[in-house]
Amino acid sequence: MTAVPRVRMAPGDRREQLLTLGVTLLATRSLDELSIDLLAEEAGISRGLLYHYFGNKHDFHEAVMRRAADDLIAQTAPPTAGEPLERLLASVAAYVDYVEANYEGYLSLVKGAAGGNQQMRQIYDEARGALTDRVFREDAQGSVVPDTRAARLMVRAWSAMAEDLVLAWVRDPEGVTREELLAALAASLPALVEILH
Repeated sequence: MTAVPRVRMAPGDRREQLLTLGVTLLATRSLDELSIDLLAEEAGISRGLLYHYFGNKHDFHEAVMRRAADDLIAQTAPPTAGEPLERLLASVAAYVDYVEANYEGYLSLVKGAAGGNQQMRQIYDEARGALTDRVFREDAQGSVVPDTRAARLMVRAWSAMAEDLVLAWVRDPEGVTREELLAALAASLPALVEILH
């Protein structure tokens, strides 16, 4: 990317610009590679101004990961109409699209949460909770699975399996088509829940 010329902006607009740029850069870089110098250069600002908006590198990384998690939740929202399994398939397809487009950043969130970083763990848990809670949404067509304690345990396990499967597939998709991946993910959830019911 080329550095942009320095432009005076309102504080809220500048902070928004920096978060958006951070999320954009995170799509192709790990969180560790998202340096203050790189962001300052890309945004056309001084390092000091970045610290003014975020305090320190850690706070900036946390804000970027929170924004990326919010984007994930928004971009994978299932459609409001259709049969429950169709909505699940659409949401899973959007999740696969998101991971493909933002692999390095998403992997950074997963690794940060697994590595003991409490803030990353909290962001990760909130995003995972939002994604799994949607499965139980009731409407005129019902939900994919019943909302029981046993079903919630299985949905959580399925979510971990789905995450690992999608990350592995994005790294090396050979031998499994996208359609096969999506069909397996969507069909496996009701099948797993059925085991406990």
